[in-house]
Amino acid sequence: MSQMVQAKPKKRGGIGEFFSKLWSQKQLMLMSVPIAIYVFIFSYAPMWGWITAFMKYNPKNKNLFDNPWVGWDNFKWLFNRQEWLGVLRNTLAMSLINLVFGTVSAILLAVLLNEVVTKAFKRTVQTVTYLPHFLSLVIVVSMAQNIFASDGAVNQLLLSLHIIKEPVFWLGEGKYFWWLVGAINVWKEVGWNSIIYISTMTSIDPSLYEAASIDGAGRFQKILHVTLPGIKSTFVVLLIMNIGHLLEAGFEIQYLMGQNLVIDWSQTIDVFVMKYGISKMQYSVGVAAGMFKSVVSILLLFLANFIAKKLDEDTLI
Repeated sequence: MSQMVQAKPKKRGGIGEFFSKLWSQKQLMLMSVPIAIYVFIFSYAPMWGWITAFMKYNPKNKNLFDNPWVGWDNFKWLFNRQEWLGVLRNTLAMSLINLVFGTVSAILLAVLLNEVVTKAFKRTVQTVTYLPHFLSLVIVVSMAQNIFASDGAVNQLLLSLHIIKEPVFWLGEGKYFWWLVGAINVWKEVGWNSIIYISTMTSIDPSLYEAASIDGAGRFQKILHVTLPGIKSTFVVLLIMNIGHLLEAGFEIQYLMGQNLVIDWSQTIDVFVMKYGISKMQYSVGVAAGMFKSVVSILLLFLANFIAKKLDEDTLI
């Protein structure tokens, strides 16, 4: 009896397939070379300076390795200070406020604009909402300080509506600071952040809305069962990216608005690094704080990506 030998399909090697795909996309690879060089020079090359976090660095020493090694002493100094724990609290609190309110407001604006039929009105609202993104934060903070001043527009409005009996010191009480930063960030970035959601909504198959209408779905039900599921993958990828930036609560707003009265609420990691690394010339401490922020951000990024993969969602990596 003759035996039929079934030939197995040949598997292409992983490396060979990689270089084959690389060659087929050589034009795109060539276009990405300048960006890769830029990222290497300004993002990866400076990382050699992280070794100063394990030294007692003195810029007067011309040879970097003439500085004495102190091991983990700079990190121990950080975590033994009550000020650093407050900095972590402020950074996480403002980051979470920005993340939650920024994401929700962007999706809400995108959904509302997607439901607008009049194109002229839709374009006008889009233009008005994303223009603040191009304003300097110095200008934005100056506007906010005038609006939330004791005799500013917010207090005048609340007094006229009899919601408050006397002006509120918004800019001088720490309990309001985090929420003010969140409100400023939402106002400045909501239009810009909604653009990617709006573009994703335009790619949703119109037949899905038609099928929902035939089934008797109203406008709200279409949003709930068609629009929001259609932007789910985009939302997950952006969420993973934003979680990776969870320790980047900002610098400009906190530095410009963080007067002495609210310093315990306004100081973030970036402000702390500038304070100790530049103003007080404790360079090793500043590098240690910045290094801690970068390492934790990378770990958060991979953790968020791992959880999304386990939940069978779209991932970034």
